[in-house]
Amino acid sequence: MTQRPGRRLGTWCAGLLLAGVSVVVGCRVADTDGITPVPQLLAFLPWLLAPAGLALLCALLTRWWTGLVWGVAVLGLLAWYVEPYGTIREPDGPQLARLRVLTANVESGRGTPALVPVIRDRHPDVVFVQECGSRCRAVLEGDFATDYPHRRAVEENGSKGSLILSRHPLAPAPGVPGTMGMPGAVADVGGTSRASSSEPGGGHAVRLQLAHPMPPLPGQVALWRRELARLRAFAATRARTPTILAGDFNASQDHAAFRHILDTGLTDAARLAGHDRTPSWPSRTASVIGAQIDHVLVSGDFTATGARFLRVAGSDHRALIVDLTLHGRT
Repeated sequence: MTQRPGRRLGTWCAGLLLAGVSVVVGCRVADTDGITPVPQLLAFLPWLLAPAGLALLCALLTRWWTGLVWGVAVLGLLAWYVEPYGTIREPDGPQLARLRVLTANVESGRGTPALVPVIRDRHPDVVFVQECGSRCRAVLEGDFATDYPHRRAVEENGSKGSLILSRHPLAPAPGVPGTMGMPGAVADVGGTSRASSSEPGGGHAVRLQLAHPMPPLPGQVALWRRELARLRAFAATRARTPTILAGDFNASQDHAAFRHILDTGLTDAARLAGHDRTPSWPSRTASVIGAQIDHVLVSGDFTATGARFLRVAGSDHRALIVDLTLHGRT
């Protein structure tokens, strides 16, 4: 018996939708980011529930039983992977210090004027700024010369410049090589606040590293993967020093390259604070649809008691601010 045109169309729609979603979900199952357009779609994995649900409805209405079973399986896998990745290990040592950390991508400096009042209002202890060129650095270093006397920067223009501002003394540390600047430092948390100090002096050493790998644009996925692998190599060799790795990772927990960083023992502070799926990009649609690609990753020495994603006018990213507590080791 031939199918009616309406049923045939519904079956085709269900099949095409399920095929497309299945490719993305299959890469997630296989722990790979695949090739374009899979890495781009993986960032929005939870939102694939909508086309998968539509395909399931089409299969049901057209009585395509194979598609119905297929759709249920795809929806089940999507629901499974929406859950946070990895396990949480709470430190049990004594509290040593508290830190408020802010990370913001200011989109080639355009978000700098809006970031200034955010820093003034929120009083972070450490600020990681991506895409901070010469004008951005001049504004932030000038306006916060007293409050943040310590800084490390990659002095490039446009999207390649980066800046770390700190209330605590900073000692130089090797950054991570990349197309865009990724400086590093060692903060002396709880030590003396000597603007001229170049060595940690009496506090608790915390390794700071700014993250800003290339985005997975078509034709640049291999470069994106390599730069995330360099961040993973940094995380894997951080020894026992308490570590904060923060910035615009251009990756979410649904990207294998980002999960490999988490597998070194770092944890996403937003997840610790109950915001593991709050979108940070693109800022204009983040309240409706978006991806969390801006992160503050911390070693097991930290707990997080709060995380907030803040709109920064002029930037396509939301800033992320987290409250951390550093614990001693037992």
